[in-house]
Amino acid sequence: MKTLTLSFDSTHTKRYLQIAAAIRRAIENGTVTPSEKLPSARALAAQLSVNRHTIMAAYDELVAQGWVEAKQRQGYTVVRTLPVYRALVNDKVHVKTVDKHAWRIVKPSQESFNRPAHDYVFNFAGGNPDIEQFPFNEFRGFINDALNRPTVKELNYGDNAGFQPFIKEVSTYLRRVRAITDKEVIVVNGSQEALYVVSQVLLKVGDKVAVENLGYRPAWSALQNAGAELIGIKQTEQGIDVDDFESLIKQHKIRLLYLTPLHQYPTTVTLSAEKRVKIYRLAQQYNIPIIEDDYDHEFHYNSQPLPPMAANDPAGIVIYLSSFSKIMFPGIRLGIIAVDKVLAPHIVSYRSLINHKANVLLQDAVARWMSDGGFERHLRKATRQYQKRRKCMVELLNAFIDEGIAIEFTMPKGGMALWVNIGKNAQEIADLAKSQGIFLLAESAFHLNQKNNENKFIRLGFAGQSEAKIKQGLMLLKPLLNKK
Repeated sequence: MKTLTLSFDSTHTKRYLQIAAAIRRAIENGTVTPSEKLPSARALAAQLSVNRHTIMAAYDELVAQGWVEAKQRQGYTVVRTLPVYRALVNDKVHVKTVDKHAWRIVKPSQESFNRPAHDYVFNFAGGNPDIEQFPFNEFRGFINDALNRPTVKELNYGDNAGFQPFIKEVSTYLRRVRAITDKEVIVVNGSQEALYVVSQVLLKVGDKVAVENLGYRPAWSALQNAGAELIGIKQTEQGIDVDDFESLIKQHKIRLLYLTPLHQYPTTVTLSAEKRVKIYRLAQQYNIPIIEDDYDHEFHYNSQPLPPMAANDPAGIVIYLSSFSKIMFPGIRLGIIAVDKVLAPHIVSYRSLINHKANVLLQDAVARWMSDGGFERHLRKATRQYQKRRKCMVELLNAFIDEGIAIEFTMPKGGMALWVNIGKNAQEIADLAKSQGIFLLAESAFHLNQKNNENKFIRLGFAGQSEAKIKQGLMLLKPLLNKK
């Protein structure tokens, strides 16, 4: 009987698995052929200088995988027909003669950044929280409590709208802090899922949706995925142009309005109470539901933010979206929809088609955290921290202006970023900044109309980095801002 020629790798730590993998490779590459008898366990053990039981374990592993069969008083033999999943991969002739399947992609993938923002040393992507500030040790205790005391009912399919103790905590918080009442709360895996579900429920192909001319592209993608045609509303330094909105209503049959009235994304402008009332009255008059995306409500400085539009919604036309991503961390994937009682069951029903419900244990842990007061303690601490970072960034940019660098900005009342006019091609500056390890977004990333040539603003996030990193990153960016 011939000696086996085997090649080993370190994929497996256990010796018998290394030997089994080596024999399998010998079968795959034809060194050992189907129906060929393998060396006895004693002979192969002597060849490899291992214990006979190690070889027996390797052979048993190959039998279990379907590569080898054991015959009584005859030893081990390679099977006549190799496992199908291996044979197809390793049948070289077969692979060469079969064309790969040509997939029919009816909904192409959306554009994405080639390199994630968090890979850069200085991440000025506006809207990111500082994950390092999150009280993981404290929150771990509530996760453990949720794991220690779950009931069978809680861990089963249960209520599609969400985990009721969590819904109760969120509803109480919305009523007390944001003045939102008479809404049904539905738990979702973040705002993006909320937008997708609401769009699918309310829109059909060809429906026109009014959006801010500068805005959040993933939200637009969710609306377009439902077949919507997006109609851009002009924006001023005070937010959307209400007269333009009214004009668009008269020109088009607008079916839905998507807004970020507090800390507008990306310009950071907060829509005035007067404008909100005018917009609401127009929407009510023309029967246009409003999606209010309130993505970072808590982070408002020096004064209380205006109540959401959903807080004064007698007609029940406002669909309110909020997320825990900015408060906790993006990977939490936990958000809510607060809607009129008539619409709620339709949203819950459709959502169950794609995702039965959000993680129950996570909802339980967050509910316990909120009930304990830890949620609001963290909010207060984060708000103070972000206010200091806003001050740090504003002071340094003002120093740049004093030195003659031609930039302009208005300090926002809240939010997590600044909208800075640098007076030159912002995309060019953003591209150059990458070579310095700096990630930032230029105005062109936020235009609804990609043919729009306006590209003088950059969005500089201050919340997600320490003051030291803000200073260091801006000093590296300074020569680019001063570039003629």
